[in-house]
Amino acid sequence: MAKFRREDALDYHSQGRPGKIEVVPTKPYSTQRDLTLAYSPGVAEPCLEIEKNPEDAYKYTAKGNLVAVISNGTAVLGLGDIGALASKPVMEGKGLLFKIFADIDVFDIEVDTKNIDEFVNTVKNIAPTFGGINLEDIKAPECFEIERRLKEVLNIPLMHDDQHGTAIISAAGLLNAVEIAGKKMEKVKLVINGAGASANSCAKMYIAVGVKKENILMLDSKGVIHKGRTDLDQYKSFFASDNTKINTLEEAIKGADVFVGLSKGNILNQQMVQSMAKKCIVFALANPTPEISYEDAIAARKDIIMATGRSDHPNQVNNVLGFPFIFRGAMDVRATCINEEMKLAATKAIAELAKEPVPDYVNLAYGSKNLSFGEEYIIPKPIDSRLISAVSAAVAKAAIDSGVAKHIITDWDAYKTSLDNRLGKDNKLMRSLANKAKSNPKRVVFTEADTYKILKAAQVVKMKVLLNQFY
Repeated sequence: MAKFRREDALDYHSQGRPGKIEVVPTKPYSTQRDLTLAYSPGVAEPCLEIEKNPEDAYKYTAKGNLVAVISNGTAVLGLGDIGALASKPVMEGKGLLFKIFADIDVFDIEVDTKNIDEFVNTVKNIAPTFGGINLEDIKAPECFEIERRLKEVLNIPLMHDDQHGTAIISAAGLLNAVEIAGKKMEKVKLVINGAGASANSCAKMYIAVGVKKENILMLDSKGVIHKGRTDLDQYKSFFASDNTKINTLEEAIKGADVFVGLSKGNILNQQMVQSMAKKCIVFALANPTPEISYEDAIAARKDIIMATGRSDHPNQVNNVLGFPFIFRGAMDVRATCINEEMKLAATKAIAELAKEPVPDYVNLAYGSKNLSFGEEYIIPKPIDSRLISAVSAAVAKAAIDSGVAKHIITDWDAYKTSLDNRLGKDNKLMRSLANKAKSNPKRVVFTEADTYKILKAAQVVKMKVLLNQFY
């Protein structure tokens, strides 16, 4: 993780035009005619068309590529309840990520209320402006109720990323880590330290990918959540264990296959890690200080698979692997929601991408010669530009298959090409060569097998052939 001074961060946000995002016109505006079409009287024509058919808003306005990032500032990063206005730099930052990773435009909306009814009504009333809504940094348990109520009244993609983003990315990592460890998902014993919005959603996603509910132990600040406790709300009660004799993290983690930390730094020690099962998996996701440091964890166990939320160690669980591409796919098919099928599709797409050969530009960025699927590479890197086509297409297909899409994609190759074009990745020459090769397959011999580039090329070709056969 790059080091910086406090002044560096303040200068970054304040120098030049304050903030991180701006609105840019997409149509000509230099002549009188341009202005006449852009505003009065020309603008009346699309207004009348939308009045007749509300779906035409996607044809004549920016609605279909516009997401609202909305917060009330009650759970901002690790800063806690700092208020709506103080959350604005984070919401602008989220907008920047949407744009650079998925070419989605964002208005950040900071709502100054802690009242659930007021918040829900505010979002409901401004929803016609947007093609999707990303709820952000809202504390539990209020966030559960807010998301539930908004899903009931809105017909556009909506997701509370603090809940579902971490769940989707960590579940992708878990799928691959369990496979690498040679274990079975339905048999692993899993401990989750933390019982907030993210932990709740993570546990449900782990169940969706095969973990047995009875094999999950969840802890909050008071210890293991079990049926002997009388202080549990409905969300914690769902994960209450039948075992009332285990109360502490030290007791819970003995013999566990997986630890997932969604709590605070330095609460897991080396002795606890050493008490876990063979080939253990530790996801210490508290930021910026993990539940146990990467160095301490790998020093405690040679057979460990370790992930954190930090960029300076292998296996970073980073929500940016998910949310831009999930909204991209959902909005491209005009999905009426982001359902469980779409979240699961994103999880599996991210997991599968980690098994493909890693592009050289990713290796170069991370100072590696050959990142490959294994203990130190269980999920893709955030700069992997293949994420947009892999994840967005999977989400779009899941939306269509589950019946929540208003727009049906039939040419998936063309759709994936359009996604690449959004990020400036289109290469007509390479695409034409690839199409020509597909039309008349040839046998290829790779010489000089002791050369890294030749081995890399052979690896890429082999993987592509296997994937084509599979799909």
